Amino acid sequence: MLLVLALLIGVVAGLRALTAPAAVAWAASLGWFDISQTPLAFLGYQWTPWILTLLAAGEFVADQLPGTPSRKVPMQFGARLVSGALSGGAIGAAGGSLWLGVIAGIIGAVIGTYGGAAVRTRLAASFGRDLPAGILEDVVAVVAAVLIVSAV
Repeated sequence: MLLVLALLIGVVAGLRALTAPAAVAWAASLGWFDISQTPLAFLGYQWTPWILTLLAAGEFVADQLPGTPSRKVPMQFGARLVSGALSGGAIGAAGGSLWLGVIAGIIGAVIGTYGGAAVRTRLAASFGRDLPAGILEDVVAVVAAVLIVSAV
């Protein structure tokens, strides 16, 4: 079950690169799961969730700007892979399977990046503009992240 959750948090990372690690950091710091004895223990430190939340909020704003590059360009795609690996790894580590979680998170990030882009393109076309599709994607990413980390 944890590997499915690691895959799903990777999908969230594909939608919004910083939402997934922010959610994982909050869950770890609130004691929802324990990663304190793993290499990813820093995610549960006192300031990590606050810093990641601030960065995620900045990403929500930047994503709505017309000049923001596609999530599929190498830099953006790479960030989503790293985020998926980190977030999935933390969930996997909570159950003693850090590396399987990393792999599941990366696979999820690929799915979320390409699937999210396709869905958003269709939604934007149906709305007649991108902003409502982007906001809806933000909401889906946040709600999914909270549901996933609360299930760990």
